[in-house]
Amino acid sequence: MTGASAGIGAEFARQLKARGYSLVLIARREDRLRALAEELGGAEIVAADLTDDFDCARCVELIEQRRPSMLVNNAGFGTRGLFHETDFSKQIEMHQLHVMAATRLTRAALVGMVTANTGAIINVASVAGFSRSAGNVSYCATKAWMVAFTEGLNLEMRAVAPNVVVQALCPGFTYSEFHDVMAMDRSAIAKSLWLPAERVVRESLEALADGRMTVVPDWRYRWFVCVFPRLPESVRMWLQSRSPHKRSQR
Repeated sequence: MTGASAGIGAEFARQLKARGYSLVLIARREDRLRALAEELGGAEIVAADLTDDFDCARCVELIEQRRPSMLVNNAGFGTRGLFHETDFSKQIEMHQLHVMAATRLTRAALVGMVTANTGAIINVASVAGFSRSAGNVSYCATKAWMVAFTEGLNLEMRAVAPNVVVQALCPGFTYSEFHDVMAMDRSAIAKSLWLPAERVVRESLEALADGRMTVVPDWRYRWFVCVFPRLPESVRMWLQSRSPHKRSQR
């Protein structure tokens, strides 16, 4: 499991441990990983920065050796600001983490899963993958890629390993450190739209039993994902220009 030191990742660790899984927790912050492993009563930890090629290769090798029954690609972050004005190195890191690292780890995990015709991969995407937002361009684009990547893998698994489930978990606004790191003003978003990480993870894991490919917690976000992409382009662009992400940057 990547991005395991806080937020949704840490909650995945808690709920999977309660279900009897042996865990390998991957994140950058070793101190946070150690604290979580102690809380859980034991878990293997790997301090690694998945935007670093060497660290990512170490994790790929570990997955190839262990052949896990589940992989959770949760590591991710957001940035704020116009694409041409923000620190370009952070944009590159985001693409490396959301796209390239997820690609490499997923491929490593799938080899064993396909051979055994069993297993699960959860790609933590976002409702943001179904829309666009000024000041949030790379995040929306990489999460849209993750949704498309998941759908394509499902088509392949249906043909070669139908018992392997690949899921795109697409939460909306979730209480975690994610928005704190971005220094985002939560008051710009209606309180009712914020979901607890416990609920997001619970709905994801419950959906695995049904083999559901796309999981969007909360009916309001499900309605958005169903309706918004089908709106006329002019309407979508107008609504996207009023994105809460943009308003929160004031």
